[in-house]
Amino acid sequence: MASQKMLKFVKVERDMPAKRAPDLRRQDFGEIYGEYAKAKAEEQSSRCSQCGVPYCQSHCPLHNNIPDWLRLTAEGRLQEAYEVSQATNTFPEICGRICPQDRLCEGNCVIEQSGHGTVTIGSVEKYITDTAWENGWVKPVVPAVERAESVGIIGAGPGGLAAADMLRRQGFQVTVYDRYDRAGGLLTYGIPGFKLEKDVVVRRNDQLVQSGVEFVLNCNVGDDISFDAIRGKHDAVLIATGVYKTRELKAPGVGAEGTARAIDYLTASNRKSFGDDVAEFNSGELNAEGKRVVVIGGGDTAMDCVRTAIRQGATSVKCLYRRDRANMPGSQREVANAEEEGVEFVWLSAPKGFVGDPVTGVMVQKMRLGAPDATGRQMPEVIEGADYVEDADLVITALGFEPEDLPKLWGVDGLEVARWGTIKADYKTHATSLPGVYAAGDIVRGASLVVWAIRDGREAAESIMQYIAETGQVAAE
Repeated sequence: MASQKMLKFVKVERDMPAKRAPDLRRQDFGEIYGEYAKAKAEEQSSRCSQCGVPYCQSHCPLHNNIPDWLRLTAEGRLQEAYEVSQATNTFPEICGRICPQDRLCEGNCVIEQSGHGTVTIGSVEKYITDTAWENGWVKPVVPAVERAESVGIIGAGPGGLAAADMLRRQGFQVTVYDRYDRAGGLLTYGIPGFKLEKDVVVRRNDQLVQSGVEFVLNCNVGDDISFDAIRGKHDAVLIATGVYKTRELKAPGVGAEGTARAIDYLTASNRKSFGDDVAEFNSGELNAEGKRVVVIGGGDTAMDCVRTAIRQGATSVKCLYRRDRANMPGSQREVANAEEEGVEFVWLSAPKGFVGDPVTGVMVQKMRLGAPDATGRQMPEVIEGADYVEDADLVITALGFEPEDLPKLWGVDGLEVARWGTIKADYKTHATSLPGVYAAGDIVRGASLVVWAIRDGREAAESIMQYIAETGQVAAE
């Protein structure tokens, strides 16, 4: 029976959920993709070829059992599909929305390689878990046994929250410390609502609270509480702060009025969507309305900025990137969405400096691609004599993120860091140089994807459980 439900890719074409028209989605921060109806989700799931070696699964950082939950969805067994999905992924509805599936699971789909168009894995994943929420299948964690041992987690982003969920399921007492007033990290304040509506994040945070996870918010480690105090209070500690220090541009005019960092700009916009009173937005400093906006960068954060500026009512939005479209690090799907919404991409262009204070333009160097670097990507080279000025009233720099100097910031001795400032941690156990202290996510691997942070957080939680079990045995002996 199951085989009759599957292998439909020869007869059934790939079909994404309906996407709202660009002129409509420019007007608000609602998600741009609709939801599958039950029949359509079953139909698209039935296109899976049920490979003997599922490359979608092996190229997923979480190694989600994708063929299994696609088959269950095709058979209409949605609650079972959700259980299989949840078994390996703490936040499947979030990954279904924001993972770059074109570079991970869908990009490695076997039927895509054979010319039939990939299975719409991300959209089905989102549908399964949204259906689970609607039907009350997602419930607060109730551990079989409560344990006395406690774990402190610094950072309420996806890595820290994934670890908190895993630890609570095993009955550990969990306290999460975060500098912001809401949990979620970049899920809450970095990623715009048109990619991830905030009620999706809020309901997961609420589920963790109902599961017994304690959140200590508006808490700056090193100021409001010392790292040593957190270590003393808990049996183990997980550092999952992410990387928030902006990679700065070194050029004339940096810091001029009218220039902004991507993280500040996106945070202000997301706070506004929560209904907060945001002084920098109200003053126009971090508001693109009526302005000629230039965003510098080619990653997913740059895409978030250009598409936010469009929705805020900018008169024009341009994105400068020093390489060409084929060498852009951001999702090609996001680039296409941005172009549909009216963003202009200026390829092979790099900033040389800023004009005016307040800023009136960006000095631009035209580039060409030269010899490959150590990674195999062609290096941009300046075309002499081709400089020009791109007019702008607001310039947003989205050049990536670097780790803060946590040992110095927190006054910690013995916490080893790598030469680029990330925390040194064992790649399997996530143990740091300090006993009982673990680290996961971007603070270890550098700025990366949410799905990698979830994987790291889950792995670190398993190592912490083992560490507490072993130290408890030693104490008993």
